[in-house]
Amino acid sequence: MLNIFVCEDHSAQRQMIVQTIQNIVLIEELDMQLVLDTKDPYILLEKVKISQNTGIYFLDIDLNSSMNGMKLAQQIRLFDPRGFIIFITAHSELSYMTFQYRVEAMDFVLKDNPAEAKVKIRECLLHAMERYTLQTNKTHKVYTTQVGGRKISIDYNDILFFETSTNIHKVILHAKDRQIEFFSTIKELASTLDNNFVRCHRSFLVNKNNIKEVDAKNRIIHFTNGETCLMSTRMMKGL
Repeated sequence: MLNIFVCEDHSAQRQMIVQTIQNIVLIEELDMQLVLDTKDPYILLEKVKISQNTGIYFLDIDLNSSMNGMKLAQQIRLFDPRGFIIFITAHSELSYMTFQYRVEAMDFVLKDNPAEAKVKIRECLLHAMERYTLQTNKTHKVYTTQVGGRKISIDYNDILFFETSTNIHKVILHAKDRQIEFFSTIKELASTLDNNFVRCHRSFLVNKNNIKEVDAKNRIIHFTNGETCLMSTRMMKGL
């Protein structure tokens, strides 16, 4: 999942940007979420420091602060080198400054024309999603599924286990930071995923790399994020 950050000191313009982003994410069913919108670059930077996901950053250049948008982008690059930086500004002539600050901006959105700005924001979000998916597939093994028309990709390393849902023909993917329900079966998943995923119960398929502890006496598996699942006596030896 991609995290979206907005830093704009003008409240009305920030509200327009945020509303546009939220509408596009909803309509296009993009696997991303708005994490923060603020006028303060220092607040945004603190949030970026603790973020675990790649970000998309919509930054105004003139923030009426001791840190302008270019300097903020430069700091963001230290914590999120793969992030997508988009400058929203009324000053197109400042585009050359991205080379001076070496921030590798994805694009510039001019806010003089709100209608054109909305089109440009949509293009940026779609392009970022496409590039992120390609990058992730090249560097990590990922599991991709469809949920309500939206394509979601989860890094194998972030998957804890799969569980049979109470809804027929569905399973629940338990990741480190979220849960996703989709159409499939444990048997089908066991036959398609690699050998890091092991059946431990007729209703559970676990990622052995994220197991913290196995309680053989009570037949419970503990995962790195504190979640647990059951283990059957019959499948204990195989695990």
